Amino acid sequence: MRAREADGVRQVVLLSLADGCLGAPVLACRDALVAEGAEVATATPGSDAELDEIITRLDGPRRADGLAWPAAEGPRLVVAAAAVGQVRAVVRRLVRRYAPPPSRRPADLAADRTVPDLPPIGVLPLYGARLFGLPADPVEIAKMVLHGTPVRQDLLRTDAGSVTLDGALVGGTEPWSARVEVDDTVLAEPGEPIVACAIGNGPGYAVVDGLPLVPGADPADGAVDVAVAVPVRTGRRWRTRAGVEVRRARGRAVSVQPAAEVPLLDDGVDGTLTRKRSWWTERGAWTLLRP
Repeated sequence: MRAREADGVRQVVLLSLADGCLGAPVLACRDALVAEGAEVATATPGSDAELDEIITRLDGPRRADGLAWPAAEGPRLVVAAAAVGQVRAVVRRLVRRYAPPPSRRPADLAADRTVPDLPPIGVLPLYGARLFGLPADPVEIAKMVLHGTPVRQDLLRTDAGSVTLDGALVGGTEPWSARVEVDDTVLAEPGEPIVACAIGNGPGYAVVDGLPLVPGADPADGAVDVAVAVPVRTGRRWRTRAGVEVRRARGRAVSVQPAAEVPLLDDGVDGTLTRKRSWWTERGAWTLLRP
């Protein structure tokens, strides 16, 4: 399925990932898109397999090397979501679809990338969610999808086969220990107590409990910002007080190797980190439609 520009009609695929239904905001966005002359297909995928089938609609012509590649001018994809993690679910499947295996890496793929330019995505925030600084008005989102500006965003891929759009926070209420390394810079060694470790691709994890961790994180600078907060005591003799020291670094990749299982919040999705995990930057790999 290809977008048709000659007659002023663009095809749009509108996905609703919240509660598996088409709520009022989604229907309002659909109606606004139709009013603008778009052909709209709606879907509420309930599994990765269903989502994968929808993503194939974004394919371009089959390449001579047999790789699936996104169309340069395919349908516009809109994701109605209540959390960054739901948008991440779509981007993860896009990466799975279009990232070539290392053994079939094509010559026209940028040297610092493992995925081609992914199809642009429009996001409709639901239930008051604040996603990527976008408006929540369905009519505004419809206009943005058809007439907005595509803005290239960095993507963090992980060695666990997933992706991170905004950032991750490692650690909970109890001190923990790990080796944290950004490129060639070591921010923490095993045996040191750590309060928290923030891995920032965007501003979502810039401040944690009032403590600025990665305030300079920029989703379009080609780098990942990392901060490790460690407890310290300041003062002299009996007049000491507890404090926190923040160690920061910026680079292409980060690895966290915990000494024991530790909580992980990745794009707002709860999990645990039980062994070494690495994130690396794919500069400008995905595109967000903005007003």
